[in-house]
Parts: sequence; C-alpha cells; structure tokens
Amino acid sequence: MRNLPANRSSRAFTLMEMMVAIAIFGMIVATIYSTWILIVRSSVIGQEAAAQAQRERIAIRTVESSLMCVQSFQASMKYYSFDVENGSEPVFSFTARLPDVFPRNGKFGDFNVRRLTYSVEPGADQTKNLVLRQRPILMDMDEDEKNTPLVLARNVKEFAIECWDTNQMSWATEWDDTNSIPPLVRVSFTLGSRAENGLDGPDLKLCRVIALPCNTMPGGMQSPGGPGRGVPAPGVPQVNPISGLQR
Repeated sequence: MRNLPANRSSRAFTLMEMMVAIAIFGMIVATIYSTWILIVRSSVIGQEAAAQAQRERIAIRTVESSLMCVQSFQASMKYYSFDVENGSEPVFSFTARLPDVFPRNGKFGDFNVRRLTYSVEPGADQTKNLVLRQRPILMDMDEDEKNTPLVLARNVKEFAIECWDTNQMSWATEWDDTNSIPPLVRVSFTLGSRAENGLDGPDLKLCRVIALPCNTMPGGMQSPGGPGRGVPAPGVPQVNPISGLQR
C-alpha cells in the first residue's frame, strides 16, 4: 500500500472568508428581524383598530337600543325630560323602558324604567371616555353608579347628538323643547386609535340616524277621564297597552 506524503496540505477557510460569511449572515439576520418587527407592529395596529371599531359599534348600538325604548310623559317632565347638550363635554339624558338584555340590567332588578345619562368625561392619559350612568326613575343615583359608570368607549375625540327640528326642518345641536321627543336623532362618534406600543392608528368615525318610534304622552291622556274617557282625541298619539310605547 502506498503511503500518502506527510507534507500534503489540507484545505481550510481563510480568516477573510470567515469574516465575509459572518457579515453576510448578520445582514440576513438583520433583514429578517426588521421584517418581523414591521409585521408585529402592523398586527398590533390592526388589532387595536379592530378592537376600537368593535367598541364603537357596541357604544352606538347601546345608544340606539335605549333610544328605541324612550318614554316621555308631559305630566311628569321632572322625570321624563329629553336633554341634549353638546360641546367639549357633551351630555345626553332621557328616560327609557329598557329590555332585560340592556347593559347592567341585573344590577337594577325589576326597575326597567330608568333615567340614562350619556356623557364624555376625562379618562386616563389625557383622553376622554364615553360613559353611561343609570338610575331607576323614582330613585336617586347610588354612589357606585356615580363613581364607576359603565365605560362604553375610550379615547373619544367627538360625540355629538343632533335632533331633527320639524319647525326649522334642519338638524339642531341643542334641544330646547325638553318636554317633547324629536322624531329623529343623529349620533356621531369619532374614536382615536392608539396601539400599546404608542403608535397612532387611524381615527374611526361613525354616524347613525335613529328614528324614535314614539311621541310624548300628553298630560291630558294621563289623568282619569281624559279625552274621550280613554279614547284618544283626534291627532293625539295612541299608546300600546302592552309595550307602553306611544305611536
């Protein structure tokens, strides 16, 4: 058997080749990492925007469902007034006979006729929140409801309530005739979106026009022996004896 020469040279990487390989590998890792960071940030912003959109829908759905159950009686305007106040801290208040599935209904038991107050108040991080407070119509608001209202939406940049004025045939930002119910109410939301990492997302805007299915019950209809002894006079809204809604 022939022996291999003892001085045969073996092939290996030079120092320069190893440094070039490490540099190329580092560039590849940096590219992958930067792409991964962009994907994560985009995902966070997308999830935050989706969550904000869902909160916006829940908030406006809550306002809409309560307006569909609004009640008003002229003989008891102390409890049934329809109040609208816009501005930097808007307030929207009315009385409604609420369904059992309405938020926080379990807290009030069988007291389904409640006074609702929607308001925009300062929250954390110099943002504003849309909150809802409720109380049974003949009772004072408890301390828990005052201090910890239900937060419907966070980072609210705009919340506006407009009522259709049949005299001016236009939208009114203030409803001076508090002893009556407007036929239409337009609710506008603008919510800011902020991801947890501090990145700003697009603002979310939503506007909805709600037709109220009832009118204010005249005071004469509430007194015994009213017009027609229970038969509504011409032009006077009728009341559904089951639902209690005027029509």
